[in-house]
Amino acid sequence: MTHQLRMEAEVLELRTRHPFIIARGGSSEHRTVMVRLIDRDGREGWGEAAPASYYGESPETVLAALQSYATVLPADPFDLENAERAQYVLMNRNASARAALSTALHDLVGKRLGVPLYRLWGLDPDQAPRSTFTIGLDTAERMHQKVLEAEPYPILKVKLGTDRDIEILKTIRNATHKEIRVDANCAWTVKQAIRMLPVLEEFGVKALEQPLVAEDLDGLGEVSRRSSIPVIADESCETAADIPRLVGKVDGINIKLAKCGSLREALRMIALARAHHLTVMVGCMIESSLAITAAAHFTPLVDLVDLDGAALLAEDPFVGATIAGGQVRLPSGPGLGVTRR
Repeated sequence: MTHQLRMEAEVLELRTRHPFIIARGGSSEHRTVMVRLIDRDGREGWGEAAPASYYGESPETVLAALQSYATVLPADPFDLENAERAQYVLMNRNASARAALSTALHDLVGKRLGVPLYRLWGLDPDQAPRSTFTIGLDTAERMHQKVLEAEPYPILKVKLGTDRDIEILKTIRNATHKEIRVDANCAWTVKQAIRMLPVLEEFGVKALEQPLVAEDLDGLGEVSRRSSIPVIADESCETAADIPRLVGKVDGINIKLAKCGSLREALRMIALARAHHLTVMVGCMIESSLAITAAAHFTPLVDLVDLDGAALLAEDPFVGATIAGGQVRLPSGPGLGVTRR
């Protein structure tokens, strides 16, 4: 079959305003990959891969994977389900690379139809919840300064998973009375997590994300049973196939395009989580407004939003969805509605 689509890719060099550090480490420098799918009429669909070493990806693996996936591009961009299935069958890892292609195909379809993605899905952008703004690990003084800089954002997500977690919470609480959610990024043991629960309650924390290593589902269940704070699975939940085994273990799941592999998989995850009465969150990596906007288009379907990846950048190469003041605002242009700055 002759492919009607041509693919181009380029590495984007992104830099955060502050070093973005979590329990596994961090950096100010982040490299993502922009993908362009170009049809015979010259229309372009854009996507972005945000590879994470935790999931075995890098910009180099993304570029290599894209070369393979280029051999199974659909003849018809509207053939979204079969396109994603063909990629998965060819190589079923490389989630961020597949997410970039999924995003680019959806962007192209929306542009061909002349409608934004949220309209294609029948969604009301005014129903999107407010987004958190993340305070990464740092010294007490710098974390205090970060809270002050985040003044426009009504909800903060605080990274924990160190030997000074209580000090961090005190620092944050001394600087603000805003709603706080925390993310330990797999860094605690069951005993540590249970010991932290009354501390989190004391500081008014409203959600606890991934306190334990991804594989310890029984441990997550024990923490959840003892917690009055909702426990959200992130690293423990990559795709819809992970959701059934999490039922009864956690209160909710965090969906990220870079780990689930496609927009269609994200929608499947939302539907399955709802069927099991789980809270649904959408999150992100450090990425530009290109990838953020793709996830933002389905925010009217979720309960919790953490799409601050582009807001943390010193310079964003794209203009798209924003979280100014915490409120998710979607562009009205066709497809993603993203433009290059």
